[in-house]
Amino acid sequence: MAERICRALRDGALEGEHAPALTIKDSIQSPFGSLVFNHVLSQLSSFIVAQKSQSQGIVLVAFSRGPLYYEELFKSKGNDVASSNKWIRVLDCCTDPLGWRSKLMESGRIANLTLGTSTTASLYKNVKDLDKLLLAITELGKELVGDGKGRFVVAIDSVSEMLRHTSISSVAGLLSNLRSHDQVSCLFWLLHSDIHETKAIAALEYLSSMQVSAEPITRPVNGQRGNSVKLPFLEQNLRGGKIHVRFKRRNGRVRLMSEEFCIEQSGIKFTPISSEAEMIAQSLVPKVQFNLQLSEKERNDRAKVVLPFEHQGNGKTIQIYDGRKSLNEDKPEMQYTSAEKVQTVKDSGRGEIIYFRDSDDEMPDSDEDPDDDLDI
Repeated sequence: MAERICRALRDGALEGEHAPALTIKDSIQSPFGSLVFNHVLSQLSSFIVAQKSQSQGIVLVAFSRGPLYYEELFKSKGNDVASSNKWIRVLDCCTDPLGWRSKLMESGRIANLTLGTSTTASLYKNVKDLDKLLLAITELGKELVGDGKGRFVVAIDSVSEMLRHTSISSVAGLLSNLRSHDQVSCLFWLLHSDIHETKAIAALEYLSSMQVSAEPITRPVNGQRGNSVKLPFLEQNLRGGKIHVRFKRRNGRVRLMSEEFCIEQSGIKFTPISSEAEMIAQSLVPKVQFNLQLSEKERNDRAKVVLPFEHQGNGKTIQIYDGRKSLNEDKPEMQYTSAEKVQTVKDSGRGEIIYFRDSDDEMPDSDEDPDDDLDI
């Protein structure tokens, strides 16, 4: 399922539509959103290097980590960092987000800042001005793909850091402008959901076409407290968890999927949900006063029930009831009129429509419109 998300971002935007957007959410109970972010970033970079993606480059907006961290990440994934200037640009909003260090450098109080990375990085010093940030992102993208029809990916490693300095309306406006930009193929961002208000989370989810939520595998039940009880849960949740994915389709329908992940030395690994976990999920269904499933005996009894108007197929002639006389009245001497006559149908493999007048006392034209002679 994680691979399906990467493929959707790889395929990019259709002509005349907004670019697909992914929100990655985590919390203190399952703080693995950054690993999911790194996985998506690494997969997209591999697609771009192999020329299997709609986009031709990545603009990485780094708020929580510096360019050197991402250089080491690409090295660990086997990407050629020496040629990274052809497919990635890093906008460094982490080293000096408000420009204070630059002012201290100008006054001679601290030494000059060095990014210490071979990856092409640009220092951004005013994260409060999102209009200039949008301009900086698009300019870096055009450095990669030019001014033609080429597209690039926008990755923001922490929207939570942005919300520390600006309002949710400003951040939402920035993301909306990026989605509607002609040269943006897709974009994705990381959000720490437990430190924001519900309305801020809802606004960011509304802007995204896909959502990934990292959650712990197990939780303490019945309000259990105490270190002795919490320790096993913490140990298990630090080794892995679950992700819940929400896809928004173009027709408005929503699809929900889930997957497990485990933390390894090489990174994060995704696996389908085990049968044991599915059994636990089924056991969490609230108990009701009636059975939701049938037993084997109940299924057999249900199969033996003969539905109304269903012949039993016992070899006898099939009789069609005319609505007035009982089929149990087997009187050979009784005379039927043409309208009351019980019809017999032989199984000839053909269908037949039989019509009976409501009453034999009615005139032959009683089925006609009674108001047909009125001059209306």
